[in-house]
This record gives sequence, C-alpha cells and structure tokens, in this order.
Amino acid sequence: MPNDYFQFQQFRIDQADCAQKVSTDACILGAAANLTDATRILDLGTGTGLLALMAAQRAPTAAIEAIEIDSAAAAQAAANVAVSPWANRMQVHSLSLAAYAATQPGLFSHIICNPPFFRRSLAPPDAARATARHEGENSLTFGDIISFAAAHLALGGTLTVLLPPPEMQQFEHEAAAAGLPAQTRLVVQHRPGGRATRSISTFGRGEPDRLWTGNLVIQDADGAYSAAFRALLGGFYLAL
Repeated sequence: MPNDYFQFQQFRIDQADCAQKVSTDACILGAAANLTDATRILDLGTGTGLLALMAAQRAPTAAIEAIEIDSAAAAQAAANVAVSPWANRMQVHSLSLAAYAATQPGLFSHIICNPPFFRRSLAPPDAARATARHEGENSLTFGDIISFAAAHLALGGTLTVLLPPPEMQQFEHEAAAAGLPAQTRLVVQHRPGGRATRSISTFGRGEPDRLWTGNLVIQDADGAYSAAFRALLGGFYLAL
C-alpha cells in the first residue's frame, strides 16, 4: 500500500486524499519535461500537485497554475503547494478543463499533462481512481487536451505528455492533425532490453526538421537505478 506522503529534497507530497499517488512515471515526466525559457506553466490534472511542484523547483521565475477536477485531490494539491517554498507563484484551481478554459486563462509557455490513458481497458471500481487513470465522462480526453493546448500555447510554447506507447501513437496522430506535431519523444524502459512502458512526447507548432527520439532505462540489469535515471532525478529524490 502506498505511503500517505512522499518526501522529496525540497518539498513534500501528502497524498492520502488523492486517487493517483506519486509514481516513478510522473517523477520522470516532471524531471524530463523541457522547461527552457519557462515563464508561465500549466499542469493539467495535477492530482497531488507533483508536476506543478517539480516545475516550480526547476523553473525558479515561472508562474505555475494547476487544475484538478476532483475536489479532494485539488484540496490536497493546494495544501501541498501552500507549504512549499514556491507558494507565492503557484495557484491550484478545482475546475474541469472546460470550466478553466471558460475563465480565459491566457497563454502558457509550457503545458504539462499526465492524462488518463486506459482508453479501452476495464476501469477500477473506485470512481476517483477511474477518473484519474481512465478516459471517461468526467476525465480529460486526448481531444480536450490537444484543443486546449492549440488555443492556449504561446508562440514557441510546448505541450509535454506522458502515455504508454500505443496511446502515445494515437495522441501524436491527433495532435499533428490539430497543428501540434511531436517535436521530441523520450521512450522509457524499466530494464535494458525490456519493452517500452511509457513515452514522453513534446508538441509544438511547426514541423520539426526531425523528430528527436531518446531512451531512458530506469534500472540496470542488476536492478540498481541507472546512471541516467539517477542524473535525471538526482535533484528530487532523497536517496539515489
């Protein structure tokens, strides 16, 4: 059973009231997302507030906003933000994406999202966990995310998303059709030679000269964290 909290070097995530707990995948996304020249960052479906807080640590002058449709998770995220070192430049909104868009939030230099991705599998019985992990009536759909990003990314802005490879293929297809082709793709494996479990892709306007593709292996063959993983998360995990 996951702990009710996760302690990072510079902040703490309390997560008892959140359906989706801190995961290695989300930590990789938060550390790997390209936040170059970040001025205003949005975390879509923030859950515990993890990605928003990682972005705040990595982009020391950026304003950070986060939205979460689940009211209990949004309250927990807001509490995590409030006791962080960056509370004065962060906001958490307990809103759906449609309701947030209706507030006319303006443009963002970067949007980060770890969206629901079990599109056709059996949903878990817990409604909050289903919303967090499965596309459904109350969850973020790929089309919702792409449409919002197309309307609210500043010139040169980027959208970074984490998904399993099959779902990422569909997301990349839909994003390209909306004028946001993939710019980079990081493929994540647990062990050398193992199957790819997640992809982290970055999207922006304008066709890139080439799609940059990289690879991250979490563990070496002996089960120890790889040098690349330790370098990526070294500023966040207490011990690596």
